[in-house]
Order: sequence, then C-alpha cells, then structure tokens
Amino acid sequence: MRETILLFHFKEKDKRNKLTRALLPLHIKIREVAQKDYLQPVGYLAGNKEILTVEEDYTGEELEGEMILMAGLSGSQVDAVLKAIRKSGIGPIPYKAVLTPANQEWDVLKLFQEIRAEHEQMKRSN
Repeated sequence: MRETILLFHFKEKDKRNKLTRALLPLHIKIREVAQKDYLQPVGYLAGNKEILTVEEDYTGEELEGEMILMAGLSGSQVDAVLKAIRKSGIGPIPYKAVLTPANQEWDVLKLFQEIRAEHEQMKRSN
C-alpha cells in the first residue's frame, strides 16, 4: 500500500489548501474522502484493495471535526507530517490517527468515534 494521508471533513478551502501545501514536500499521496464514503472501511479508502467495500453510501451527519488518517507511513514520516501541520499555521487538528491492522476494517464513523473518545480521555488526564 502506498503512503497515503486521508483527509476527512476539511470543508474550509483555505485551511485545506494550506494543509495540502504543507504536506506536498513530503511526497505522500493526499486524498480527500467524500462524506458519502464514510461507511467504507478506512483500510480500503487508504488503498488496501484486499478489504471488501460496502455498497451503501453514507447519508447521515457530517463528522464533528476534521480528521486525518495516515496510512503506510514510517514513524519518522508521521513525525514529519505532524511537524508540517504545526508549521502550516492552520491551527490544531485534534483528530489524527495512523492506520493499523486493528482499525483498518473500521468505517470512518467508528474511527472518528474512537479517536474522539481517546482525545477526550487525554484532555481529562491533563
């Protein structure tokens, strides 16, 4: 699977463009995921064609925030992505994840729910 960054719910064009410009020097594929694809397994969306797709389009509510999923990246590449995001000046993106064998079968909604729960837990711990 090719190194890929998936973007979810980046509706603000200026913010999306700044993020894309910040990530371009890393030579990692960037893909915006349409809301209708939120029922698809995230591993499939990231390019793993061995994961079965869902025939149904999502017609529900949009995510409550922007989310980034990094797939196939090394640890140093993840660090470079996070650094590029910070330097871009677009502000915080609290919902970030790395594709793993444990979450690749989850749909976008489940991934967002899990990341949001982890984020809330970390905020309570601080």
